[in-house]
Amino acid sequence: MTKDFLAEYDAATDAEKYPLAQQWMKTTPLPFFKQLREKRPVLVTPECTLLALFTDIRDVLQMPKIFTVDLYKPKMGVTATDPGYLMAHDDDALHYREKSLMQGMLNRDDIPRVRKIVEDAAKGILDDASGGIEIVNNYCRMVPAIMVQEYFGLDGIACKKLLKWSFWNQYNTFHNQPFDLNSKEEFNRIVNTHAECSKELTEYITVLMVRKVLAVKIIDRVFGLGRRILNILRAIFKKPPVKFKDDIVKRMLRSAFADQVDFPLTRIGVNAGGLLIGAVETTSQAVAQVIEFFINRPELLARIKAAAARADTAEVDAMVWEALRFVPISPYMFRQAAQDYTIAKGTDRETTIRKGTNVLTLTQSAMFDTYAYDHPDEFKSDRQWYHNFNYGFGSHDCLGKYVGMAMIPEMVRQVMLRTDIRATSPMNYKNGPFPEEYQLAWK
Repeated sequence: MTKDFLAEYDAATDAEKYPLAQQWMKTTPLPFFKQLREKRPVLVTPECTLLALFTDIRDVLQMPKIFTVDLYKPKMGVTATDPGYLMAHDDDALHYREKSLMQGMLNRDDIPRVRKIVEDAAKGILDDASGGIEIVNNYCRMVPAIMVQEYFGLDGIACKKLLKWSFWNQYNTFHNQPFDLNSKEEFNRIVNTHAECSKELTEYITVLMVRKVLAVKIIDRVFGLGRRILNILRAIFKKPPVKFKDDIVKRMLRSAFADQVDFPLTRIGVNAGGLLIGAVETTSQAVAQVIEFFINRPELLARIKAAAARADTAEVDAMVWEALRFVPISPYMFRQAAQDYTIAKGTDRETTIRKGTNVLTLTQSAMFDTYAYDHPDEFKSDRQWYHNFNYGFGSHDCLGKYVGMAMIPEMVRQVMLRTDIRATSPMNYKNGPFPEEYQLAWK
């Protein structure tokens, strides 16, 4: 018998209503969301408003001036004198400028290189594990940290530091909001730990910028002329050019920006830190949950293992993105209304969302809406990409999504290449928002 979530919700006291909804989003999201889509697609709770339909969610996420990321601001360093990180800005000059610049730096032509870095790191870790590993800390977090060092250029620091900084930034920003219902003590603990990490990260980025600026100036000035002459000769003989070792930080520092572009060294440093924060913990969670998804479904496990063995990775990639519909890193994205707005005007679900309301756009629900997908409850790896919300939507879609779209499937693929891969313990979240322990073994 299908649980009647809404009957239980309606019978609850006001103080109990949102905690019930929160519990169902964590434990039984798909049946809860299905009932919302069918019976109450706009659920107004005492704490926040939940939107369950694809069209309403798409409407909200493409209006960043009305449904803002203001809740990010205190988490991402925005003050009266410091603009903080671009993600905390809604469709303004800084957001438009810096996201465009960083998208150019993260050249999509680099994706084969990124995938090779990930492949080599992943294979090396698994080979050294000799048939068994705690996958979350020793693989899911470690591989993206290696990529951050080698491709992004945040090097000269222990991986454990990078993992710590990414973890607490993600925790405070996305899992320490009013609707997360953390106790006052827990809220303060997370805020204070994040503040300590931000201080450490800022100090590291300052040293990194000085070191990389000196390296770039020495290389380009001392060896630049010789390299240009050598490459002219190589071009005459139709040989590929010689290139210096490149990473994203060096790429930013080698680029010349007019003063009017307003992208000084301080902003380069802020954006370098942003690359780390967005890359490690999100990737780790996605990879761990996808691996668990397939291991718990023997028929699909056989399919993805067969796909992993083929040279063409398209099928593996498609299966990973389909799995992430079922196990996304979050079932929603949150926004805050900057003005009154009436959602679904002219329909029977028409609802006015008041200024200051926190809104949870249930993006996992949107990915199971029949408006967007035929037979959404079925696992079908041939679905088109454009209705997938795993990398966000609109102006706030993920800056590094094309890096992630190579990294996450390749990490899953390397695990699936192991013979008789299996879990020897359940996934353990240790009462937190992220996977923390998952033991795997193979022959």
